[in-house]
Amino acid sequence: MIDISHTFTFEAAHDLPQAPVGHKCRRLHGHSYEVMLTVRGPVQQPAGWVIDFADIAAAWAPLHGMLDHQYLNEIEGLENPTSELLATWIWQRLVEKLPGLIAVEIAETCTCRCVYRGS
Repeated sequence: MIDISHTFTFEAAHDLPQAPVGHKCRRLHGHSYEVMLTVRGPVQQPAGWVIDFADIAAAWAPLHGMLDHQYLNEIEGLENPTSELLATWIWQRLVEKLPGLIAVEIAETCTCRCVYRGS
């Protein structure tokens, strides 16, 4: 079995209404998000790959259109758009489109990230 990953980026604003009063993340702010999608599977013959990277990009494209340069709190299901909830939201929309999807990783900064591995 081999794991392959494809990374994408999008820009978006949000606030975290459930953060404690006075927490900086309760205020409107933005991130340059990085999303890494990881698929696990055997190498398929005769192609010699687990999945075509273009297929991962095609599955991601509609979500990119929904998220890029948006206010995440206005998207259904992301009213409290923490990285953890965003990763879960993305998983739910891709798990059936990407056979072998094992992880959705979200980085909201270069030092803060989370990984959702489904259930």
